Amino acid sequence: MTLDPLLTAPAEIQVHVALALAAALLGPVALYRRRRDRWHRRAGYAWVLLMAGAAGSGLFIEAAVLPLGFGFGPIHALSVLVLVSLATGLRHILQGRVQAHAAAMRSLYWQALGIAGLFTLLPGRRLNVALFGEADWIGLWLVGLGAGALVLGALLPPVRRRLAG
Repeated sequence: MTLDPLLTAPAEIQVHVALALAAALLGPVALYRRRRDRWHRRAGYAWVLLMAGAAGSGLFIEAAVLPLGFGFGPIHALSVLVLVSLATGLRHILQGRVQAHAAAMRSLYWQALGIAGLFTLLPGRRLNVALFGEADWIGLWLVGLGAGALVLGALLPPVRRRLAG
């Protein structure tokens, strides 16, 4: 493991990685804290800013895979989706719809950071090289396991509802 691929990356990638990592670490505090109090709100504000920063900085990274033009690719749609989802979650809480707010923010955490995080582990990506070096196949296995877990997680709630009802 070496941080060299990240430390020698362009500034926009370094900023993006730092913001995304901070959001990934702070997310559970903001999203799963038992008591909804001042600390939840503070962590939530910080998490929203980190997510918006990560999404915004992602727009400045030139597409390396499937470039569509002007430096943009399909992955940039995820950045736009994150910004829209953040706005939706904030609108829910401002309208007093706490359950919808919680669901939107938790969904955003797992979809944006989970799915995007899995893509960073694909062979040839900087994070894969930093974590696994020459054993880039490990990242491919982790992506497969993570994708399976996400699919299983998406399928389980409907199965639980059918079993309970």
